Amino acid sequence: MKKPSQPLKGNAHQTVLEISGSNGPESIRIGFTDQRLSAYGGMAVWSGFLHKRKVRDQLERVLPHQPTSPNAYRPTDLGLGLMGGILCGADKLSRVAYLRHDPAIAQVLGVEEVASQSTFSRFLADFDQTASDGLNELHLWAMGRLPSLRGGYTLDLDSWSLLHEEGQQEGVTRGYTPRGLLPCHRPLIACLAEPKLVAGFWLRKGNAQCTENAAQFLDHLLDHLPKHIRIGSLRADAGFYNEEVLRLLERRGLHYVIVMKLYQKWQKFCRHSDEHWTPTDIPGIDAQEIEGEVPGRRMIIVRHRMEQRPQSGGKVLLEVPGYRFNAMVTNLPPSWGVLAVWRHYNGRAESENRLKELGSQFGIKGFCCQKFAATQAVHQFAIWAYNLCVLLQRELGLLEKMQLQTLRWRLFCRAAVWSRAQGKPTLKLAVRGESQRSWWRQVIEKLKSLLPPLNCDAVEFSHV
Repeated sequence: MKKPSQPLKGNAHQTVLEISGSNGPESIRIGFTDQRLSAYGGMAVWSGFLHKRKVRDQLERVLPHQPTSPNAYRPTDLGLGLMGGILCGADKLSRVAYLRHDPAIAQVLGVEEVASQSTFSRFLADFDQTASDGLNELHLWAMGRLPSLRGGYTLDLDSWSLLHEEGQQEGVTRGYTPRGLLPCHRPLIACLAEPKLVAGFWLRKGNAQCTENAAQFLDHLLDHLPKHIRIGSLRADAGFYNEEVLRLLERRGLHYVIVMKLYQKWQKFCRHSDEHWTPTDIPGIDAQEIEGEVPGRRMIIVRHRMEQRPQSGGKVLLEVPGYRFNAMVTNLPPSWGVLAVWRHYNGRAESENRLKELGSQFGIKGFCCQKFAATQAVHQFAIWAYNLCVLLQRELGLLEKMQLQTLRWRLFCRAAVWSRAQGKPTLKLAVRGESQRSWWRQVIEKLKSLLPPLNCDAVEFSHV
């Protein structure tokens, strides 16, 4: 005769939950514990990296808050807690605040406590436009951690729509989105292509045109670059095909490749006969170069035969069936052939992944406050968290950047027990097997090392 199940020792309040197991119905006894457990023990690696790079000091330098109450949270703790919540998966302030229920996350993040939603709201509401713009200094600091690059870095300029269908927040107005005219914000962003780092960010109203404030944004960014960071070329889509932007870049002596809008005056060149087109070494692609109206500018048109390149992008003209066309303006020297210019611009497509990752994995699509400056501030924190993740991976010697979802599941989301063994804070990660524990020790030793990482010493994530 089967004995009845006995209550768990030391746990009077327990219940039984029935589940469908692989061998039929099973029961699981559920109880509770007072141990300080965290679902995000791996965030200690993040906190160790922030300490090594003195991130708290950098954050304190740009925050405008001057709390007077002795019981107030430190502003730096609020900023670090907000970024920690974003890395753990939060895309709203209420979801960041929910981390308070994790008994050990505050100790893992190195903050006094994870604040409530209302406290985070008040913290962000204290930002005015000047203080919110000042957070761009954090991205400049991140760029300062990069080495100089022979030939300079490639700067990709972009704008995109952040949809907010409620439409009640400051700055949310009806503007162009892929789904039509809807309430949104329309920020400007600049990224360094080679390290995949965000160089600058400005939030704008939803009805802003692509080029609105673009010249001022670029001017400010280029004026404040770290001294050892040089821009070799700039790439932008047709939304930035604007005389003010072109003249700014030329005045500063910067090379650029910008997509042209195929106005009527350019469409006539697309209708040229085959004798005007030069075949390239890629089947189905022909090109021609047109003398620019401004000395030093080159106008390049590339046509794709749809029969040979059905997946190619570009504009379709009814007058020229069977082809798609791309047009670009550049001031790269003639040593750059038309195909080389086209290929260089095509590399910009990779920057679209930055926008997708920031929107869906760092929560920018979800964060929207009542005040415009507060919304920009929370976006700046999310972007700085992104930049710090890039720098963390460089610290570990990783050759290819991983998205946050990969870091979250392989590194940050690791259960752990928090305790004070012999009076010393102790975090015991739930890691089974000596090979995995060896990997975690390697990560920790990397963060403790004062030497720059070498490729041969890179941490191998495939063994996690």
